[in-house]
Amino acid sequence: MMKKDKMDSRSYMSRRQFLQYTGVSLAAASVFARPESAIAASATVPIIDTHTHFYDPTRPQGVPWPPRTDPLYKPHLPGHFRSLTEKHSVVGTVVVEASGWIQDNQWILDLAKENPVIVGFIGNLELGKPEFAGHLERFSANPIFRGLRLNGRIVARNLGQRAFEDDLRRLADRQLTLDLVGGARMLPDVERVAELAPGLRIVIDHLPFGNWDGDVTEAGRALTRVARLPNVYAKISDVVRRADGLIVEEPEFYRPVLNILWELFGPDRAMFGSNWPVCERVAPYARVIKIVAEYFSTKKQLEAEKFFNTNSQAAYQWKPRIPFEPSSPACAERSN
Repeated sequence: MMKKDKMDSRSYMSRRQFLQYTGVSLAAASVFARPESAIAASATVPIIDTHTHFYDPTRPQGVPWPPRTDPLYKPHLPGHFRSLTEKHSVVGTVVVEASGWIQDNQWILDLAKENPVIVGFIGNLELGKPEFAGHLERFSANPIFRGLRLNGRIVARNLGQRAFEDDLRRLADRQLTLDLVGGARMLPDVERVAELAPGLRIVIDHLPFGNWDGDVTEAGRALTRVARLPNVYAKISDVVRRADGLIVEEPEFYRPVLNILWELFGPDRAMFGSNWPVCERVAPYARVIKIVAEYFSTKKQLEAEKFFNTNSQAAYQWKPRIPFEPSSPACAERSN
């Protein structure tokens, strides 16, 4: 969840490195990068932001994250989110719970009752515990509850444990989704989870990953392998970088790695997430969406619609709650 305060261009792979890691040839990538048949996605696209966090440190019980010393330690609630995003045609969000407190799952579900901008909620429960089945039954009775988030370290530690694996299958049986966060190191375990629960939809959070940890060659192969699994989706929610203290604005800086992710997962299994408010450690929301939208201005209209909206519906099975009223071209945002 937490991002490094200081990031530089070295945390972003070169094009050649990424292609080598994923086993895609430079020649093939150069062909893919020339969208001769693509048209500019100039029409307005209703956007679903698939990765946000809502919390309120002013509650009597406070919050387990972020800590008091963190600049993010202040309320981040749906009203603020809507005022920040309406002009960018964001019409809904999937909230991902960072808190490990059981009742914070209910807190978000209660928040959603009065805030239809929340179209889905990915909760936080501990698999493998005797009480898990009861908690899952309770929360999944609410149609806003769409699945669970797990850290890759937890998955690695518990794979092979029967209770944990049975609970993964419970998620699949209820047609819920599993978000996995943890970087390249967890990718082999994504394959194992997919084998254990073939019907489970799995979302890899925060691609393209800030750093490829461990054996980068093997990590690249693993990303290529998991992309072949039909129930695995890519959440592109960690894109923007800084260099020398400044936000990198040039589209060409981002295009190579986004091209490869799009080749591996798109156009049917890649989707947009901002990671708000954590993204503000690197760039304000307007810059995040502008940089990503600039990339999709080179894609076909239908592809942009899938990335910003309908792929998330396939991954999370959320239901629309509010009508979309166009306000601005989502794929040609010019905000500074």
